[in-house]
Amino acid sequence: MTEQQEQDVEQTTETGVQPLLQLNAPVPDFEAKTTHGPIRLSEWNPDKWVILFSHPADFTPVCTTEFIGFQAIADELEKRNVALLGNSVDSVHSHIAWVRNIKDNFDVDITFPIIADLDQGVSEKFGMVHEASSDTAPVRAVFVLDPERRLRAMVYYPLEIGRKMDEFVRLVDALQTSDEHGVATPADWQPGDKVIVPPPGTTAEAEERVNNPEYDVTDWYFAKKKV
Repeated sequence: MTEQQEQDVEQTTETGVQPLLQLNAPVPDFEAKTTHGPIRLSEWNPDKWVILFSHPADFTPVCTTEFIGFQAIADELEKRNVALLGNSVDSVHSHIAWVRNIKDNFDVDITFPIIADLDQGVSEKFGMVHEASSDTAPVRAVFVLDPERRLRAMVYYPLEIGRKMDEFVRLVDALQTSDEHGVATPADWQPGDKVIVPPPGTTAEAEERVNNPEYDVTDWYFAKKKV
């Protein structure tokens, strides 16, 4: 556990209120029971990125389609060094029965672990339960964590709307490309598209930018390139 995570735990213990999760900040560590046995987030797949996602309840139709969807992208995520980790407030036995039911009815093997968050400990740390939607069931939250367990992206969907799985693969591609090359990605970016070069910080850099043949320059502040 990092020093920041330890401070988060101490603050939760003292005040009962978990600090708001912030992008690029460490997330709270936790221990939990899962369908693959007990895990500690900071020690589970320590060299991998993690997509931690919540679902409202087992044996529900939208959640079933989503689990089939997450499993469908699991291999693509593995190629990108990403591990999936599900979460809901159902028990381990409920999760196991539901996974077996998905196999029986849809011939899909769910290969990633699912947290049994009966006490809502994980859900509360990550702000998954929104009382305006439900005071017990988590909303459809997705948290993208890098290997240092910093929060790199978070997405919330309402209870009644299923998520689009391809977007999470694209999101990981964009984050990893940005990290590797020090660039940004435009709207609707896909791997292979040009990326955005960070804006220049001085007039001299601006002049150099507009005359750089390696860039596709629209204006001094707006330039793209291939990576």
